[in-house]
Formats: sequence, structure tokens, C-alpha cells
Amino acid sequence: MHKPPALNPFAPAAPASRPGWLRYASPARFYPLAGRLIPWLALAAALFGAAGLYVGLVVAPIDSQQGEVYRILFIHVAAAWMSMFLYLVMALYAALGLVLQTRLSFMMMRALAPTGALFTFVTLWTGALWGKPTWGAWWVWDARLTSELILLFLYLGFMALQAASDDPRRGDRGGAILLLAGVVNVPIIYFSVRWWNTLHQGASINLTTAPSMAHVMLTAMLLMVAAFWLYSAAVGLARVRGIIAEREPAAMQAEEKAR
Repeated sequence: MHKPPALNPFAPAAPASRPGWLRYASPARFYPLAGRLIPWLALAAALFGAAGLYVGLVVAPIDSQQGEVYRILFIHVAAAWMSMFLYLVMALYAALGLVLQTRLSFMMMRALAPTGALFTFVTLWTGALWGKPTWGAWWVWDARLTSELILLFLYLGFMALQAASDDPRRGDRGGAILLLAGVVNVPIIYFSVRWWNTLHQGASINLTTAPSMAHVMLTAMLLMVAAFWLYSAAVGLARVRGIIAEREPAAMQAEEKAR
């Protein structure tokens, strides 16, 4: 009989399996997870959006100074927050992709760009609708408006760079560098009303003082923020599944076999 080989106490230990959430850094594992999350995120976005619109358009009282036109702000402010937040998330994915060389980070960076550009456009459009009856002009070269317009150009420039690149890896690196270079614009947008004498009104909500609006108005705004966040997550996951299927079709084939 053959004896089993003796264990070597000085041999290196076998590598431990990835714990929990780290295994989903692989596009092949993330693909089916995203598919399961999308319907729930979309349903939650629809419910929060309906609740936010009902509270903002029906329950919230008429503003004593602006009248009915102030209701545009429930969409405008939420969209503005998301336009900046999504850019920061994309920049974080860009940094992770450059440092750790994670393929999924670059894919998520690409997937979020159209949604961020959409919210930036909605911010500028609703701002113009609010500004005409309030300021008497559709557009002014205000510091916050101008920096928000620059944010839209950054989104569009990023997507144009991705579309123009024949090599996805080179496009990922170039887009990541552009995102990180443009991060400086986000604090400029947020603090512009403090740093310069601008026409744009100051923030109604911040982390250091109590909100200056009525609780029902605050509730409507937070519901819309939650709806936009859930929508961004659902659409981003749907789009990244398409990117994974395009770049790594084996991941999609593996899910089909598992069904």
C-alpha cells in the first residue's frame, strides 16, 4: 500500500476563498446578481417617485413668495444632487479601475455616465423653467449655472471619448483620467453660492443647520432624491449587464446554463 505523503509544515498555505461581497468584483458573478436586483430597484424607484410627486404637487402648500412655481424645485434639486453624486461615484470607480485594474470598475464607470448626463440636463432645464418666472430670464451666467453646464460637458466629453476609442482598455484609461481631472468642478458647483456673490439662492438643506423649508416640503424632496437614486441604480445595473455581455459574453452564457 502506498502511504500518503507527509504534510510539510513549511509549505505555504492554500489561498483563502474571497469573502462575501468581494467575489462579486468578477463580472461573471456580478452579471446574474445585477439581473436579480434590477426589478426590485425599478419597483422601489416607481413607488418613491409616485409618493414624492404626490406629496410635492398635492400635499405641499403653496409657497408664500414664489407661489406654485416653486414645485419645480422638488425635481430640480433632486436632479442636481444626483448629477454631482453620480459623477463622484464614476470618479471613484475610475480610481479603483486605475489602481486595482478591476474590469468591473471601468464597466460601472461607463454604465453610469448616460444617467449622470441625463440628470445634469434635467437640472439645467428645470432651472430654466424656474428661473424665467423667478429671475425674469431663462439663463444667466451665474457661477453655479455655469459650473453645472461644465459638468454636462464633462459627461458628454467622457461618453464621446468612450465612443471614439477603438480599444476599450485605452478608452477606459482615458475616460478615467478625464473623470478624475474633472472632479474639481463638483465642489465648485456646491460651494459656488458661498464663494461668489451669485444670483442663485443658497442651499436649503445642509449638514450643519436645520432645514429652512417646511417638513412636508422636505419630505417631498427626500422622496424624489430616493426615487432618483433607485432609478440610477436600476438603470446603471441594466446598462452594465449590457456592457458585460458585450465584453465578456461567457458571463452571460454561464447565467443561461445556470437557469
